Amino acid sequence: MSGLYFRGKLAYARRFSRPPDPADPVTAGGVLVITPNAGLRAADVLVTLDSLRRFAGEPIDVENTRYRRPLERSARTVFDAVGPECDVVLLGSIASGKYVEVLLPIFGDRLLFPVSFVGRGDMSRGGLMLRCVDSGCELDYVPIAGAVRNGKRPPRLAPR
Repeated sequence: MSGLYFRGKLAYARRFSRPPDPADPVTAGGVLVITPNAGLRAADVLVTLDSLRRFAGEPIDVENTRYRRPLERSARTVFDAVGPECDVVLLGSIASGKYVEVLLPIFGDRLLFPVSFVGRGDMSRGGLMLRCVDSGCELDYVPIAGAVRNGKRPPRLAPR
């Protein structure tokens, strides 16, 4: 787990999230985290050492039902809470199917990602999101359905 990447995702999500009902406990103010065995959880939920141990014991793999089923259940709950008009932005990996294959059938065209993620690794995406938070400039999003998710690596970010 990259500290820079997670820190960037969390700061970015908190800065730019616009949930339909910020007080709704299901959508947790708009910032949810994908877990290896507990589906989507609010970013501010306390994670204990026991939780970390259980997370470490489950591979994030679409074939792993202990990962997939809780994620599908909680994603459907979120979809029902936000409705079909609300976009959902995935800040996780879009290059592999580990998140996309589970979430796309539930959210369909409402599942978006930052187009500037294409070709970037974790550290680059984390740095990009932190720069966006600092500048107040939100990234451009496109639907994951039908999008190019793998591409040429963009130029390195300039040092800060």
